[in-house]
Amino acid sequence: MRVVLAEDLALLRDGLTRILEAHDFEVVAAVDNAPGLTRELQKPDIDVAVVDVRLPPTFTDEGLRAAIEARAERPSLPILVLSQYVEQLYARELLGSGDGSIGYLLKDRVSDVAQFVDAVRRVADGGTVLDPEVVASLLARRDQEEPMGRLTAREREVLGLMAEGRSNAAIAGRLFITEKAVSKHSNAIFTKLDLAVSDDDNRRVLAVLAYLGV
Repeated sequence: MRVVLAEDLALLRDGLTRILEAHDFEVVAAVDNAPGLTRELQKPDIDVAVVDVRLPPTFTDEGLRAAIEARAERPSLPILVLSQYVEQLYARELLGSGDGSIGYLLKDRVSDVAQFVDAVRRVADGGTVLDPEVVASLLARRDQEEPMGRLTAREREVLGLMAEGRSNAAIAGRLFITEKAVSKHSNAIFTKLDLAVSDDDNRRVLAVLAYLGV
């Protein structure tokens, strides 16, 4: 699996490269600035990009802009964004297309190598991966609005885990309930949010995120 990596901190860039290569990824380019990232994302044989939101020269949102522009030309290009903080505006803009193959992780999560590698693989496979803190922030933003206000506390828990990209089995394990109960809660969520039920977990997550306006 061919990866483009964009990170301005040399030590972190080197560390991420080593982690990815140790798990059978091929890092075809590791750049430290937005123009370099833009050039690499134009290449047709890229399977996934891991991108820092803030890159030189201004360290504001160059990485994100380069990612959004690349997806405008190549919809569904798999991109995992790394950020130091939960930034709702960036998360909403990144996820706004609803095409999937998108992830948003806080940099602190990179210390959990297994979680980071799993996130890269899931995004490359067309999934959506959101940091739990990002999910909590997005849900809190609209928690009291209709029809989100129709959901029970348990349904909001299930929705949050769904938005993280968790399977029914994983949600059941996290909440110590049965998969049948998770399925029941999921159906209730879709009914209350006026969303069509789908057996495709990725489409289900994207539909929920689209409803949340991210």
